[in-house]
Amino acid sequence: MKNYFLALLSGVFLAISWPTYGFPLFLFIAFVPLLIAENKIRSANSSNRKVLGMSYLTFFVFNISTTWWLYYATPFGMYFAVLANSFLMALVFLAYHMLAKRIPSKLSLVLLVCLWIGFEKFHLNWELSWPWLNLGNGFSEYYTWVQWYEYTGTFGGTLWVWVVNIVFYNAYVDYTRHNNKGHLLKRGVLGTGIIVIGIFSSLYIYHTTEVSKETTSVVVLQPNIDPYTEKYKLSNATMATSLIALAEPQMDSSVTFVIAPETTLPKPVLLDRFSKSDAFRDLDGFTKTYPNSSFLSGITFVNAYSANQKPNKTANFYRSGNGWYNSFNSSFFLQGDTTFDFYHKSKLVVGVEHIPYRSVLNPILKNSMIDLGGSVSTLSVQKERKVFRNGKHAVAPIICYESVYGSYVADYVNKGANFLAIITNDGWWNTSQGHKQHLSLARLRAIENRRSIARSANTGISAFINQKGDIEQSLAYGEKGSLKGEVVTSTKRTFYTTHGDYIYRVSMLTLVILLLTSLTRRRTA
Repeated sequence: MKNYFLALLSGVFLAISWPTYGFPLFLFIAFVPLLIAENKIRSANSSNRKVLGMSYLTFFVFNISTTWWLYYATPFGMYFAVLANSFLMALVFLAYHMLAKRIPSKLSLVLLVCLWIGFEKFHLNWELSWPWLNLGNGFSEYYTWVQWYEYTGTFGGTLWVWVVNIVFYNAYVDYTRHNNKGHLLKRGVLGTGIIVIGIFSSLYIYHTTEVSKETTSVVVLQPNIDPYTEKYKLSNATMATSLIALAEPQMDSSVTFVIAPETTLPKPVLLDRFSKSDAFRDLDGFTKTYPNSSFLSGITFVNAYSANQKPNKTANFYRSGNGWYNSFNSSFFLQGDTTFDFYHKSKLVVGVEHIPYRSVLNPILKNSMIDLGGSVSTLSVQKERKVFRNGKHAVAPIICYESVYGSYVADYVNKGANFLAIITNDGWWNTSQGHKQHLSLARLRAIENRRSIARSANTGISAFINQKGDIEQSLAYGEKGSLKGEVVTSTKRTFYTTHGDYIYRVSMLTLVILLLTSLTRRRTA
């Protein structure tokens, strides 16, 4: 029972460290109790199932405490996310336990760090992607501690957390074996020193980073339409009129971008017919009234084709039997010179926006659908990121969940974006931590790329975030209105923007080398 208490303690430490209510200093000791428990089980030569069960307890407490708010959008989705993600994290720890039986202890701890970083990267890219709880995200409220994310991305935070935990864990192990208080003190000072150096180096970067003097005037809209009871009952033309009314009080000749939330125009529209719609006519007329301005917003676009055409893997079958269609969670961009462009969201929410591994499930399910919380069809994506330009200014049209993905957002910057727009609908999670965490994570994208953010949320928190992660203006949850701000733009690229998740690549190379070295030694012996 003592081991399970230690596992529970690790789960509690992880939970109370998490944004937006937590204090991330607990991250630096969160894994120590779990590592101690694992070491006791390994020393007693107990079964692997004990390690799996014990670590599952840790990660279940972590997951349920920090993402329970998913229940508001989809009860099944919440249960699935919590149970499955806890199991995946426990599997990583089980893999470490099994390797630690076969290789020296110090090497096994290095392997643990590499395995965890590999898991986090995997969680960014597979079809059941859920990187919300990647450890580097834990500093989003204490963003002044991690200004060096412009060099490392969030994997730098993950590495920081694990290195300090391992130093403190080794201090405990050495003390219990040798009862040497001097050695314990040295290791304690070393771990504390790594924390202090990380924080103070970040504060130095925060206070010395030069901010570009180039700015552009941006208006963000927060229509505050309830997505459950109101939004999808409105016509696109009605919403367009409402958005124009919200923007008008802020408009003048200096405004270059007006930004509205994800799927603000709620009714699906055939892509090739949108330019003939009443909503398009009204919004296009608005941008012609203010010829220096452009309009960026969200919509659901549809591409349709006949039953005789071969469907692609993300096509949906019309219930009437008259063909197939692709559906997109999209952004569109209008300017007074009749420019019309669009971008399709490409990081989709599992269950709600796409069925994972559909090519495997389709032969079984035929044309039936799995509803994991609001899904009526699988959405399609586009392969390349796109930016929208108004003169010398270029904006990244980041749609909702995409803002959680560091290297993905960096792709927009590499395409030329000199500031970021996040358009989202955060009304699904009520007044819980969900919308607060989502806003908080945006700070990390600003730091990684040194790009300011204009965030437009429906029933969420709209805000302007500067290049250092400071929230300069915001509209509260549930408040209808608009914000106008001078957004700093930049063409410089950070080390992270240019090189991406190189910490992951180094970790995987280290993992391979250590595994091959360990296997070679065993065969030689």
